[in-house]
Amino acid sequence: MTATVTAPAPNPVRRLISLDALRGITIAFMIMVNDNGDDRTAWPFMKHADWNGMTATDLVFPTFLFVVGASIVFAFEARLAKGATRTQLAWQTLRRAAILFLFGTIINGYAEVLFHFPHIPWGTWRIYGVLQRIAICYLIASLLYLWNSKPANKIAIIVGALVGYWILMRWVPVPGLGLPGRDIPFLDRDANLVAWIDRHVFPHRLYEITRDPEGLLSTLPAMGTCLLGMLAGMWMRTKHTLTGKAAGLAGAAAGLIALGSLWAIWFPLNKKLWTSSYVLVAAGISTAALALLFWVIEVKDWRGKWIWPWIVLGSNAIAVYMISELLGTTINAVAGWIHGKPFDATGWVDTHWFLPIGHGGLGSFAYSFAYLVVCFIPIWILYRKRIFLKV
Repeated sequence: MTATVTAPAPNPVRRLISLDALRGITIAFMIMVNDNGDDRTAWPFMKHADWNGMTATDLVFPTFLFVVGASIVFAFEARLAKGATRTQLAWQTLRRAAILFLFGTIINGYAEVLFHFPHIPWGTWRIYGVLQRIAICYLIASLLYLWNSKPANKIAIIVGALVGYWILMRWVPVPGLGLPGRDIPFLDRDANLVAWIDRHVFPHRLYEITRDPEGLLSTLPAMGTCLLGMLAGMWMRTKHTLTGKAAGLAGAAAGLIALGSLWAIWFPLNKKLWTSSYVLVAAGISTAALALLFWVIEVKDWRGKWIWPWIVLGSNAIAVYMISELLGTTINAVAGWIHGKPFDATGWVDTHWFLPIGHGGLGSFAYSFAYLVVCFIPIWILYRKRIFLKV
C-alpha cells in the first residue's frame, strides 16, 4: 500500500462526485451493519436476511461491487488519456487484485494471530471473504474492459453468468444428494451445489462451517453485479445530456428491479447464495441510488456540506474498511492484556453505554454510529493532509 500526498493532475475524464458519494455512503453503512454491538437487539434492516429474502443490509456488498465496476471505467479512461498502455494497466490491475486478496486473508486470520500467537490454526484459516470477492471481480471485470470496452460483450457475459448460475443451481444434481426441487429442497441451506463445492475445495475453512457466503461458485453471479456497475459507468460517459443520463439510469433501475422480482418467483432472492434474481434487484436499487445522487449532484448541482463525509469516506474506502475490521479486535486484545485475561471491551461498552439508551434497536444503532465515527477520524485526518492510500 502506498501513500499519495499530492493532488492528482487534471485529466480530460470528468470525475463524478455522485459516484464518489455513493461509494462513501455504501462504506459507511457497511461499517455500521458489520459492527452492530449486540446483534440480537439490532433493528431487522440492520441485519442480513436469515436465508431467502433481502434486507437493507443485504444491499451493502452488491452496491460496493456495483461501484467498483462503474469506477473501473472512469479510472481506466483517465489513465489511458494520460498515456498509460493497456498492458501497464493490466499488470497494475493484477497487482492490486493480489494485494486486496491478501488484505482479505489478513482480516480473516487477524484475531487468531493476535490471541493465539504463536499457535496459529493454519488449517482453519478462512480463504474466502469480502475483499477476496472484490479482488476477483475487480480483476476479471478490469481485464474484460481492457480487452474490449464495448458494452455488448459485457451484456452477453452478464446474461450467460446469471442464466448459467440458475441452470447449475436448479438442474445440476448435487453429488450424493440428488436433484434440487425433486430429491432435495431447492436452495436448501447445505444441500446445494455452492455449499457442496465449498466443502470440498476448502473444508474446515468456511465462514458458516458448512457453507460460505462468499463461496467459489457464487462468485460467478457476483461478477454480474460488477459488470452491471461497469455498464452504468459506460452509460455515464456517453454524450447524452446530464438529464438524459439520469433518466437512463432511472429507467435501467426500474427494469432491473422488475426483472429480478419476476425471476425471484422461481429463483428466490438470497444474498448468501448471490442468486441471479438477487443480482438484478440489488443492482437495480444500486442504480436507482446512483441515479438519485447523479440528479442531485451532477444535474441540479446541489452540493454542500452534506456531501463532505461521504467524499471523505469514499476517498479511502479500502483503508477505512480495514480499520473497521481490525479496530474492534485490537481494542479487545489490548483490554485483555491490561486486565491480564480475555476481556470483551467492545461488548462491555455496548452493554453499559449504548444498550441502556433505548428499547429495541436504538442502542444498537447508536453503537454502530459511534463505531463509524471512531473509524471516520483517522480517515478524516488523511483526507485533510491530502493522503489517499491506494493499493
